Amino acid sequence: QVQLVESGGGLVQPGGSLRLSCAASGSILRINTMGWYRQAPGKERELVAAITSGESTNYADFVKGRFIISRDYVKNTVYLQMNSLKPEDTAVYYCNANAWTRDRGGAYDYWGQGTQVTVSS
Repeated sequence: QVQLVESGGGLVQPGGSLRLSCAASGSILRINTMGWYRQAPGKERELVAAITSGESTNYADFVKGRFIISRDYVKNTVYLQMNSLKPEDTAVYYCNANAWTRDRGGAYDYWGQGTQVTVSS
């Protein structure tokens, strides 16, 4: 009912920057929260950053001061500006949205397919 398409991933050197984008489409009535999660090989998926309809943000401790999450309410798009990237940031980054739709009752979580971010020299 909601499709999330991520873009912007790739290979970057330590200390470099990337900007991830996630565009939501479908039978959307309202998106409550959008966020980014990541999953590194052999590790569990973890929250990176999230932003609510009230523009309240939540960052994981390991990205505070380096990453910035923002949201375009007209385009239904969430961005993640990643600066000062470290090898430990290497992971598949997944877009998440909690949304009400026209064809489902209640609000549900939706996930994108993920985009690979590799930080390596």
